[in-house]
Amino acid sequence: MNFPKPQKGILEIEPYVGGRAHAHGAARVFKLSANETPLGPSPLAKEAFVAAANQLEFYPEGSAAELREAIAERYGLKADRIVCGSGSDELLHLLAQAYLGDGDEAIATEHGFLVYPIVTKAAGATIVQVKEKNLRADVDAILAAVTPKTRIVFLANPNNPTGSYLPIDEMKRLHAGLRPDILFVIDAAYSEYVGKNDYESGIELVATSQNVVMTRTFSKIHGLAALRLGWMYAPAHVIDVVNRIRGPFNVSIPALHAGIASIRDVEHFEKARAHNQEWLDWLTVEISKLGLEVAPSVANFLLIRFPNEKGRTAKEADAFLMSRGLILRQVSAYGLPDHLRLSVGIEEANRAVVAALAEFLGRKS
Repeated sequence: MNFPKPQKGILEIEPYVGGRAHAHGAARVFKLSANETPLGPSPLAKEAFVAAANQLEFYPEGSAAELREAIAERYGLKADRIVCGSGSDELLHLLAQAYLGDGDEAIATEHGFLVYPIVTKAAGATIVQVKEKNLRADVDAILAAVTPKTRIVFLANPNNPTGSYLPIDEMKRLHAGLRPDILFVIDAAYSEYVGKNDYESGIELVATSQNVVMTRTFSKIHGLAALRLGWMYAPAHVIDVVNRIRGPFNVSIPALHAGIASIRDVEHFEKARAHNQEWLDWLTVEISKLGLEVAPSVANFLLIRFPNEKGRTAKEADAFLMSRGLILRQVSAYGLPDHLRLSVGIEEANRAVVAALAEFLGRKS
């Protein structure tokens, strides 16, 4: 049959499937599958969003100038080195579109964010997924995978879904081993949660290099996932390229106003960060006490490994938890079929998960 054919690589893409949101039959449901903040957005961001209803007939200011200025002020950056987008996902797509093509390769780690293969294949390029070591990016393996065809290295730091991170010294070593014509894309979506002294989000590497880009999101700690808002800090020449191909009004007025209010509400930000650290630590300890393996995490989620034993598998645990209204994330698509990912929730949800896991593991199969 003769019909229009898509670009090379499109039909090889496995569509991204987000975390489930419904557990049928449960009286109370806790969605802990999407790494959303349990505290919600800043009250000031909500007010700004509602006020934006009076401007829906207008196009947004195309460069997101006021939001870029607010981000720059918060982090001590230059506003003209920032691009805002419809979530950091859009920015990853734009980078792939701009710097990848037929015959090119992009590198990502084996348990890296599923969007990296999607944007790479959509650009007609080949994704090279490198083995990790103990659920952590392996710098030596990444460098060994570089070929003359390599054009981009994608690295989430911290990584989703493992929760692991590379310290700044390792990030610098990785960057030093890459050719100057390779774009090093640091996806720092969960950076705001990290409290480690040897961690740096990527700002330093971008500021001192010509081939490093850092992407960030308002979907996680800022709680604006529904508005699709992200930003990128990059060298001037990369900013110029991305601005040439992004949509002229790619960030809506409600998203712009809510983002500005959120980035300036430091009190709510710190409250969300403190809540996460308290319950991340608690969940790690309590779930480990049950005999389950919990990967060390610096983000707002935990990766839990289940034994490959009948009656105790990840798939069976998932079904059991769902029956009690507790929705976790299956991560088989990430190559982790024996694991479930648990987002930190409100206190009631966190305690309910631990109690349900104890009940599940204590059952007679």
